[in-house]
Amino acid sequence: MRGLAAEGFEVIWSAADGHSALQSAERAPARADVIVLDLGLPDADGLDVLGALRARGVDAPALVLTARSALSDRLQSFGAGVDDYLLKPFDFAELSARLDVLVRRHRPEPQHDVFTLDPVSHSLSGRDQSVSLSPTEYRLLATLLVRRGHVVRRATLISSAWPPGAIVKENTLDAFITRLRRALRVVEAEPRIETVRGVGYRLT
Repeated sequence: MRGLAAEGFEVIWSAADGHSALQSAERAPARADVIVLDLGLPDADGLDVLGALRARGVDAPALVLTARSALSDRLQSFGAGVDDYLLKPFDFAELSARLDVLVRRHRPEPQHDVFTLDPVSHSLSGRDQSVSLSPTEYRLLATLLVRRGHVVRRATLISSAWPPGAIVKENTLDAFITRLRRALRVVEAEPRIETVRGVGYRLT
């Protein structure tokens, strides 16, 4: 944080794990313009935490800092809604420049009805109901949420929710989407998952 402050950024909240990150985001005195995220958190995957923040209406662009250099890790991160990816070790001048670009591109936060995703328990909550999701279901829903209103291609969903190299049949993805639709109905959430034939799915 001292390094970011030295580069002229105001750090409005920080956390050492996923659970604390969600609490800190809710208590933050102002809306974040950009999120700096480590993938290797002690209690949850960083991408799952990002999905939970999106479900809470936090749409600030996200920059990942990580030692994971594999192409599959980068593709999975971008598929999950990450805006930029910076490998460790890095120079703070480069980090500062990348953050400046993301802040300039940031649009005002839209106001819309949201449901809640918990990255630690992989649960979905809405109104007075809560249901547990498998890690794959969680990541599929988070990927759809990041692109809410837009069509998400089947290949993007598969790369975001399954490990690199996994063989996923079309009817397997369809079965998981059916489970998510059922979960959304259980918690009485407003969003619905639409099928776009021959392309993918869209969260409305």
